[in-house]
Amino acid sequence: MEIIDAIILGIVQGLTEFLPVSSSGHLELGKAILGDQSVPEESLLFTVVLHFATALSTIVVFRKDIVEIVKGLLKFEKNEETLFSFKIIISMIPAVLVGLFFEEQLEKLFGDNIMFVGFMLLITAALLWFADKAKSTRKSVSNSNAFVIGVAQAIAMLPGISRSGATISTSVLLGNDKTKAARFSFLMVIPLIFGKIAKDILSGDLTFSSENSIPLALGFLAAFISGLFACTWMISLVKKSKLTYFAVYCILVGLLAISFGFIK
Repeated sequence: MEIIDAIILGIVQGLTEFLPVSSSGHLELGKAILGDQSVPEESLLFTVVLHFATALSTIVVFRKDIVEIVKGLLKFEKNEETLFSFKIIISMIPAVLVGLFFEEQLEKLFGDNIMFVGFMLLITAALLWFADKAKSTRKSVSNSNAFVIGVAQAIAMLPGISRSGATISTSVLLGNDKTKAARFSFLMVIPLIFGKIAKDILSGDLTFSSENSIPLALGFLAAFISGLFACTWMISLVKKSKLTYFAVYCILVGLLAISFGFIK
């Protein structure tokens, strides 16, 4: 892999992991418009490295929260941190089930399915618009909320549905505080990312070549730095109710994708 390709892919991964525009959807659009051969194909190892970088950036941004959660768990008693961890586990259930039983069906939705991506981007736009109009509250995520948000995360495995957009919007529409909704959205994905990384490592399919060490390192740094920026920025945008800008963007890109699908 070329160094410039690694850096570009790292930046794209870091930004779209947190900004509500669907990273998978944009990758599919890029392949459809530019052609499969025009978009550098990520090796499994490179994908794992980028996902690790974005997970690490989330940990850095929420390091104080994570330290408090770990301290609470180590006390081996029922406390706020233990209850929060339980909510994270609940939120993971839908995505884990979908990943285990519907992986093949999901893979069929990727690849030359630009119209589908376009319609999913319109759904993402609607979620963001409604969430932006929701009234501010101080309500925290409940156990039942956690499961519903987890369902939204599972649905976001579809190309064109933004994970952060779907989970934050769902949480806000359920009446939760916007800042707490963003916090829960970003923390809930960390175990899933590390679980996916562990699965890929244990599969034995990872291959490493010393000649790719520099592109891997630069891709990691690009994803980590852009992830820090995007995660921090996204929290601020949600708090200030500025998701409508991304809704408009998703509408424009979605309509272009649908139009391109008709022409193609």
